[in-house]
Amino acid sequence: MIVQVRPSELAAWLQQQSQPAVVLDVREPSELRTASVRAEGFELVTIPMNEIPARLGELDAGRPIACLCHHGARSQRVAMFLAGNGFGELANIAGGIDAWSLERDSAVPRY
Repeated sequence: MIVQVRPSELAAWLQQQSQPAVVLDVREPSELRTASVRAEGFELVTIPMNEIPARLGELDAGRPIACLCHHGARSQRVAMFLAGNGFGELANIAGGIDAWSLERDSAVPRY
């Protein structure tokens, strides 16, 4: 089962990890131009969902990864795909960047 972490809870989840974590933003480039998060306490990696299988080698299965999308559905699917491919410490950022704007950083535009 994939852990569900609200944006307001992400800092606590990051602190629980034994290694520096990655936030994997799986939104499309046009979405990234509309709204993006700032890497604070994590490494930010952006790979669109449909490119994940071909670019799996760019991700470290030994590092904790929290997946992010617009509302949380695509990121949940990516987290499940990663789990099926040997990735261990995974979370889905529930509510996505929309919730991020409401709970963590109001400077992030909602769309």
